[in-house]
Parts: sequence; structure tokens; C-alpha cells
Amino acid sequence: MEFKELDPILHSQLRLAVMNILMSMPEAEFTFLKEKTQATAGNLSVQINKLKDAEYLEISKQFRDKYPLTICRITTKGIEAFEQYVQALQSYTNPKTP
Repeated sequence: MEFKELDPILHSQLRLAVMNILMSMPEAEFTFLKEKTQATAGNLSVQINKLKDAEYLEISKQFRDKYPLTICRITTKGIEAFEQYVQALQSYTNPKTP
């Protein structure tokens, strides 16, 4: 049996949830991600920045009606990392026996 290494960046419940949401939509506002993950603003901000530092997300800040707006987009590198993570996880759930 061979188990693939799990990406430590994605092996966090909140970061994995954010990536999963962004795999199904081109972009999402911070407030939407906060609502869907039920995370605190502070914790979500820290985890999103870790994903940004790993180049899995792009973050843009703008204003809408004088209110700050943070938009997160998954990068090509992020999509590839997520897909590899899912494949690695499947090696644990569906191990091939010799």
C-alpha cells in the first residue's frame, strides 16, 4: 500500500473548506466565505492569507458603496494543489492492495 503525502497547507479544515467553495465558483467575497464556513473574521483572514502566501488564492480589495470588499479567487496553482490533495486523500480511503 502506498499513501500519498497530504499537502499541509490544505490539511486544515478551514483552508480546505475555503478551497472547496472556490473550486465551484470563480470568486467569492470574504463575507460569503465567512458565512459559509461559519468562521470568525479573524481566523478566516489568517487562513486566507496562508492560502495567498502559498499562491493558491489571489485576493483583491476594493470598495462597494464606500464599504471595503475583499474578493478571493482560486489560482491555477490552487486548483492543481486541491486536485492533488483529493487524489492523495483517496489513497487513504481506497488503498490499493498488492
